[in-house]
Amino acid sequence: MENVKTDSNGNDSPDLKGSVRSNSTDQFNNSSGSSLNSKTNHSSTDIARALPNNIDAEKGVLSAMLQSPDEIAGEAVQLLQPNAFYVPSHKILYELILKLSDEGKPIDAITLQESLIREDKMDKVGGPSAVLELIDFVPDASHFQFYVEIVKEKHLLREIISTCTSCINSAYVHEGDAEHILDLVEQNILDIGDQEKPGSDNLSMKDHVLSAIENIESMYENKGQIQGLPTGFRDIDKLLNGLQPGQMIVVAARPSMGKTSLAMNIAEHVCVDQEKAVAVFSLEMTTQDLVQRLLCSRARVNSQKIRSGIPDSSDFPKLMKAAGELSKSKMLIDETPSISIIEMRAKARRMKQRDDIQLLVVDYLQLMQSTTKRAKDNRQIEISEISSGLKALAKELHIPVIVLAQVNRNPEERKGGRPRISDLRESGSIEQDADVVGLLMRPERYADDDDEKDDLEGEATFIIAKQRNGPIGDVPLTFIDSQIRFADRAREHED
Repeated sequence: MENVKTDSNGNDSPDLKGSVRSNSTDQFNNSSGSSLNSKTNHSSTDIARALPNNIDAEKGVLSAMLQSPDEIAGEAVQLLQPNAFYVPSHKILYELILKLSDEGKPIDAITLQESLIREDKMDKVGGPSAVLELIDFVPDASHFQFYVEIVKEKHLLREIISTCTSCINSAYVHEGDAEHILDLVEQNILDIGDQEKPGSDNLSMKDHVLSAIENIESMYENKGQIQGLPTGFRDIDKLLNGLQPGQMIVVAARPSMGKTSLAMNIAEHVCVDQEKAVAVFSLEMTTQDLVQRLLCSRARVNSQKIRSGIPDSSDFPKLMKAAGELSKSKMLIDETPSISIIEMRAKARRMKQRDDIQLLVVDYLQLMQSTTKRAKDNRQIEISEISSGLKALAKELHIPVIVLAQVNRNPEERKGGRPRISDLRESGSIEQDADVVGLLMRPERYADDDDEKDDLEGEATFIIAKQRNGPIGDVPLTFIDSQIRFADRAREHED
């Protein structure tokens, strides 16, 4: 039925907004297995149907645990969270069974009832009869995992309903930028999946200590091996122990020092040689330019000759081989100019979900933007928000994020042009958020004359000026200009 409203001239006209609201309400009411409990007064819909649940499956889980506690209790804690139970009394019983198991005590109807009495929870679960009913509720415990899957599925549906309802209400009352509410909605939806993984949140100190000990044992058993993601550069990997998950690694330099080349060399190694997915956000260069550089670098051919259309005949087989290797790799390139941190975060989340990216490269930080009102008139606040957003993204996706950045002109006023961490533009927040800051320099760019320039040709230094969990120092590299590629510099004792 069409809603009608009266306009200012006294004529009846269709109330389209009212019609849409009415149809939306009908659609919600007709959806299966859901109930939205409004958290604000903005939703007038009162849905009376029960939230998705399966009480018998919950009883089946508890019954199976009482029948075979030794085999099932340890498995249950890994498969099912207490919050997955719809009936409060079932959650209480489940937590008590797990507690008895953790304490090494026997689990049966008597010990469970004793625990309920001791904690004054017997009435909350429905009395002794409720416990006794569970003993023989299922014929045997063999279908335990099947019951668990049913309980988890219903819990997931309830979480979706709750989250979506909260998002709808937030959209009604939100007064800021719509992009921010979209970012929150996406994060909340993704969080549902994370919450379904037992043990991912609220770990005890005991769990963290055990995990740390396991990592130490692993490092001891694999002496000399890189623990993080290899960069392809021997001395960088030795100093950093590889790129660590959750870290923000800043690679900074003056223009034309080769920071993009270094980052793409690392991305190429991870993507092609390590066969892992890599995401590259190129705010400065087009995808076509970036891929052409990758091809020349991978093939070890003279990029200037390729651009000039006068390649050597021997270059084509090398280019075809490099093209085949890159085609098989999973390098995801996004060339959106002036991308906002919100948009990048949304795209990176999808890349992680869809392709399981293991490394993210941003070229470069100062070309990004923040869309918040407070950042529009203050560049330092904007850079601070972008920097903290990138660090948060690294932690959220649990992958290393390489962020390229420019330094100011101060190195050009020093002899040798050696940059310092304080030379980072708007350096305060970047320096604070970064786990690693590497400053790239090529001394030949600051040579006083041609003879000195010839002597320094190809020399490059990657200065680890900050490392939150390790040493700092200089890493000598060689820059092969014609191939737009960095390489390990040969050590003096090497032939």
